Amino acid sequence: MSRIGKKPITVPSGVKVAVQNKKVSVEGPKGRLEFTPHLRMQVKFENNQILVERPTNQKLDRSLHGLTRTLISNMIKGVTDGYTKELEIEGVGFRAQLKGKMLSLALGFSHPIEYDIPEGIKIEVPKPERVIVRGIDKYLVGQVAAIIRKFYEPEPYKGKGVHYVGEVIRRKQGKTVG
Repeated sequence: MSRIGKKPITVPSGVKVAVQNKKVSVEGPKGRLEFTPHLRMQVKFENNQILVERPTNQKLDRSLHGLTRTLISNMIKGVTDGYTKELEIEGVGFRAQLKGKMLSLALGFSHPIEYDIPEGIKIEVPKPERVIVRGIDKYLVGQVAAIIRKFYEPEPYKGKGVHYVGEVIRRKQGKTVG
């Protein structure tokens, strides 16, 4: 058995879970999420716990077992606590600012980069060189943070660019005269 897949998910108080027609919906204080697991996985909700079961021991079923359990667990954590990714901008003149539902990034190009904030995501800019992405969907928060980072990835010589807070950028030594 999958060690992760066989663990039951305990549902905290204040969270409503419904399993209907192979669709799992979770509603909590921060919002509502829905997920349709693979047809082979069976999701049961009883005694304030969610159990994920697999029909056979085939490789596909084993891989989907732990995945399904983790995705449902992430949904529950998202509607109770939410997810956060912090990005840092380094470089002379590099900055970010919010303009309504758009994030404007000045990253040394001839024009500012305008990024439309998707539904379900909140972006904060406490300082011009710091961007905080918040939301209840772990996948969407990570995807938005990755898209913002991709606009100007950190370069290894001067360290300029957009990177996650705490991310270590491997620095290279420049050319030497010899």
